[in-house]
Amino acid sequence: MLMWAAIVFIGIAIFIITNTMFQDEEEFKAQEKIEDADVSSKKAVDNHGIILKYSRPFFKRYASPMVAQMKAKSKFKKAYRRKLASSGLTEYLTPEDFYSFKLFLILGFPIMFMALRTFLEETWDLGLIPVIAIVGYIYPNIWISGKIEQRRKDVTMNMPFAVDMLALSVEAGLDFIAAMTKVVEKAKPSALNEEFTILLKEIKVGASRAEALRNMAWRINMITMSSFCATLIAADSVGASIGPILKALSMEIRQKKSAEVEKAGATAATKILFPMMFLIVPAVFLIVAAPLVLQFLEDQ
Repeated sequence: MLMWAAIVFIGIAIFIITNTMFQDEEEFKAQEKIEDADVSSKKAVDNHGIILKYSRPFFKRYASPMVAQMKAKSKFKKAYRRKLASSGLTEYLTPEDFYSFKLFLILGFPIMFMALRTFLEETWDLGLIPVIAIVGYIYPNIWISGKIEQRRKDVTMNMPFAVDMLALSVEAGLDFIAAMTKVVEKAKPSALNEEFTILLKEIKVGASRAEALRNMAWRINMITMSSFCATLIAADSVGASIGPILKALSMEIRQKKSAEVEKAGATAATKILFPMMFLIVPAVFLIVAAPLVLQFLEDQ
């Protein structure tokens, strides 16, 4: 009886899973065709790392639909929405996709470990599998934190030029929207240029300038950008000319950028101290001392 009950329950489970998979098969295929047609989007996904590139088709197909039906999805939506926006991955991953990515790597990393173990004919301890599974769950958090930091550095490096050009355009007689459009056209591709493009799209579809600026500050999540947006919102609310304000902001941003560069240069000496002590100094010592030791041994 227990055996037949188990077989019945397994059959019911297989039927439910199969039915769920085939119900959204047409929807998934349509979405896949749209993504394949967008070549630029596909190339952008490929640039975000080999792990995301090869695991994205699997977790979007099999894990994301199940995660989207979870009752507690509002918790990880709230946790990951801003991180995805700050990393510039909103167009490629939803919070459900990101959580599915984490869950998928719990199995993905151990499978990779077993495949490498078999291919290389090694005798690695199988007790490492739980540790590797935990690393797989944590890895997306580390990966997206690196993406956010990289994007913030890109924004910081490009802000002085963008603000200078925005100030010149405004003083030349262009309004804010036209000046921002000119900056987007003339500036080189960067994270800041992408954010300005999103800001212009939001304004064109009906958002107010203040609302679009607040959204941009929320996405980038940097003190410098928050100060820049808050200043423009305040100037817009009182009707002040933003040309002189942008010039002052440009000088302030350049000073902050110079201070960060000096800080990075000061810490570089400390960071290189330990590699120099443990790698460079012994190598130099061997190069200098080896001929003397060989000569001494020959004389003996």
